[in-house]
Amino acid sequence: MWSKINHVSISMKLTFLYASMLFCILLFTSLLTVVALYHVLYTQAVNDINLSANSLTRYLAAEKPVDQNMLKENLLVPGVIMKLLDNHNNLILDSAPYLAINPELQETEALQQNPLEVLLLRSDNLSIIHMDHTYYYYATQSVQQGEHTYKLQLMKALSEQTHFLQTLIKILVVTNLIGLFIALLSGIFISRRILRPLRTITSTAKRIEITDLGKRIHVSNSGDELDELAETFNHMLTRLQIGFEQQRQFVSDASHELRTPITVISGYVNMLDRWGKQDQSALEEGLGAIKSEAANMDSMIEKLLFLARADQGKQFINKAFLELAPLIEVIIQETNMIAPNHHIILDQNDSATIEVDGAAIKQMVRIFIENSIKYTPLDGTIRISSRQTSQNIEITIQDTGIGIPKEDQPKVFDRFYRVDQSRSKSTGGTGLGLPIARWIAEQHGSSIHLTSTPGEGTTVILQIPNTIPAGKITETND
Repeated sequence: MWSKINHVSISMKLTFLYASMLFCILLFTSLLTVVALYHVLYTQAVNDINLSANSLTRYLAAEKPVDQNMLKENLLVPGVIMKLLDNHNNLILDSAPYLAINPELQETEALQQNPLEVLLLRSDNLSIIHMDHTYYYYATQSVQQGEHTYKLQLMKALSEQTHFLQTLIKILVVTNLIGLFIALLSGIFISRRILRPLRTITSTAKRIEITDLGKRIHVSNSGDELDELAETFNHMLTRLQIGFEQQRQFVSDASHELRTPITVISGYVNMLDRWGKQDQSALEEGLGAIKSEAANMDSMIEKLLFLARADQGKQFINKAFLELAPLIEVIIQETNMIAPNHHIILDQNDSATIEVDGAAIKQMVRIFIENSIKYTPLDGTIRISSRQTSQNIEITIQDTGIGIPKEDQPKVFDRFYRVDQSRSKSTGGTGLGLPIARWIAEQHGSSIHLTSTPGEGTTVILQIPNTIPAGKITETND
């Protein structure tokens, strides 16, 4: 059964839930109404009998004559029946001669015929009898007048109350059924109205294709949970669209970057195949070009794999305590060897111990230094310093290169992005180094601050915290 319920639509579940709750409220209210009216009507009947008994008691206590004139004194509340007997049970007065009763027998029969109904009508100080399909409240009382003792019998028929309540119950049953029908209709309307944004989301999701992620769900700005769901869905679509476009651009750029060295290698292979075997200079030129392009391809593929592992969370950082000053000295020595035509100057190298991945930090610093070498003319100057502050270790790389235009500075950390001036250079990179450097900085809670002026040079400041906090990279472009 539960499996069938689980396959029912949410709108139907809400409709049945709403209708059930409303019907239960109506039913509960109806029961309370009936019980309250039972109490009011039958309490009134009891009060009428008590009032009549008090009036008759006062009349007899006043030593007034006991005759037919008593029935004309308006001592009885309307609807109350009186029978007055002497001490020998002889009937003296009777306000309803047509009604003859045997109280003991009738009460026993009433209890046997319908004990539940009698229980509802029962009073603490009155008996109940049942005659001719009618219930009566019945009370007996002994009254003393002088030397005479009278037995007073009072009754009141409950037919009017019973008929009224039966009619009321029938009306309530009909109204409850009508209420249930109205609840079902209103539940369907309300559930469809409430779930309309969900249907819109579903319809929009069905229309979305991988080649068209521009569709968005209309947000009504009502501030409810469905609006929040629509905004979340739109935000997810935006992230998917950005990610897909980045992936498509990444594939396009990677294909372009790989096509160039492959074309060069293919061209030289064809040249060597035609006449390079006999021409020693052509052979050497072709082999050198093939080696160079193969090395470029190997470097680019390694960077692509690095970023792919980083995106998948499989590029691990192994942190350990490291003396930074010796690492900076090693980097300076290696840089002097690979860039003998540039002036590599170490201005400051403070001694500091930090908890980092030494290989990753070295790779990050070398990326910035290699960029400075590529875009700094021969005989240019590259200054490096490592300075300890109260909270950070600041590594500064400053060059006298061609600089980066202001509009390009926010994009230099994007994958495959290269400033236009660098594309024609034979030393132009692949545009993957700075994204790798940014990822390394993020893993170490570090920040990268880049400032550059075209024609004057570029300055990069790496701020590595002494105590690694949980934070993200911030890129500042002044």
